[in-house]
Amino acid sequence: MKNEAKIRYISPLPELREKEYDPFLEATLQFERAANFLDLDPWIYQRLKHPERELTVHLAITLDNGVAETFTGFRVQHSRVRGPAKGGIRYSPKASLSECKALASWMTWKCAVLDLPFGGAKGAIICDSLKMSENELRKLTKEYTFAIRDFIGPYKDIPAPDMFTNAQTMAWIADAYSQGNGCLEPAVVTGKPVNLWGSLGRAMATGTGLFFVLEEACKHLKIPLSGKKVAILGFGNVGSSIGKLVHQAGCRIIAVTDMFGGIRSDKGIDPFELEKQVVQTGSVVNFPGTEPIDNDGLIALDCDVLIPAAMEGQIHRDNADTVKARIVLEGANGPTTLEADEILKEKKVLVAPDILANAGGVTVSYLEWVQDLQRYFFSEEEVREKTEKKMKKAFWEVVAVMEKHNVTMREAAYILAVGRVAESLTALGRAA
Repeated sequence: MKNEAKIRYISPLPELREKEYDPFLEATLQFERAANFLDLDPWIYQRLKHPERELTVHLAITLDNGVAETFTGFRVQHSRVRGPAKGGIRYSPKASLSECKALASWMTWKCAVLDLPFGGAKGAIICDSLKMSENELRKLTKEYTFAIRDFIGPYKDIPAPDMFTNAQTMAWIADAYSQGNGCLEPAVVTGKPVNLWGSLGRAMATGTGLFFVLEEACKHLKIPLSGKKVAILGFGNVGSSIGKLVHQAGCRIIAVTDMFGGIRSDKGIDPFELEKQVVQTGSVVNFPGTEPIDNDGLIALDCDVLIPAAMEGQIHRDNADTVKARIVLEGANGPTTLEADEILKEKKVLVAPDILANAGGVTVSYLEWVQDLQRYFFSEEEVREKTEKKMKKAFWEVVAVMEKHNVTMREAAYILAVGRVAESLTALGRAA
């Protein structure tokens, strides 16, 4: 390889064995594998290895009890080579700059796999939103928006919901951003309420996209989808959405976990009834007719499809060998570590990677952005049809790369994505 002496490839496994899980290290190693396969010019390699911009902000608000408190927030823009940065905002006590950098880079590659005119970004605030009132969250969201206002915009960086943020959060951001414009600018965020020019079909978009990829994965493997046993790690918006869709397709959900615990039943779990309990109690725990299970127990179940739809790093070197599923469908971002990938590869498990599998959310976000810019809106059926077409096209493009080069589906998705961004960067004529 002509650039071998100039590009330092970090050997992943020895480093990862000595370190705690670092999401940005994982993301960097995934990128480096594709970069070395593509033999990128050194300046392109260095340009895409690191985020373009990282912003840390400190936000002071007065809580409902009269105490003033300062919260730390982040916004990372990994790439704007192919268009405005795009990425969610999460509220979490475990949020970090490293996590935002990883998620921003994954979003760059996700948008490139789907061939969307976006780059990648991510934002977060370190807070425990479950212990905060709506008034406190509104204040915090508005302060965060004022702090990052110069970074975001319909043609700069377009936030969206993520963990513990929702359509209401996006409405607050749109309002705070628009205050300096003299009029509402709905295109600054996606995932808004429909009555504020959000898109029909957005609520279940990630789950819908997952289902399209699962359908195509079954076709690729020449197996029927109906009758398959499914285990879902995480029952938030993504987990519940895909759960309903696979249930309707004739699959049997045998286990579900959330942040409070988990349940299993070999007879099957009705996700529609389970969702009703979650609305009432806040958890899947103690659902009638089930027995308890934890995340590692769920991962090790004898099932056909395993859907990690929670946090990063859930499938790792200590539990990957217990996976019995034929398909791992990544609903979360970065749920499988690099070491786990190696183990699953040896076990011949088909891993539908996050940058392809869960791209339904950003695809419908793209459609929402297009609708807001034009002030012309699609029906829910039109949104679903356009999403299905995009997702299935991307799936078979990844499969073509996978079969051509005899690599895993994740490696193929990265080769496709990094190649597209590198080609765009070269065509722009940026200095070497």
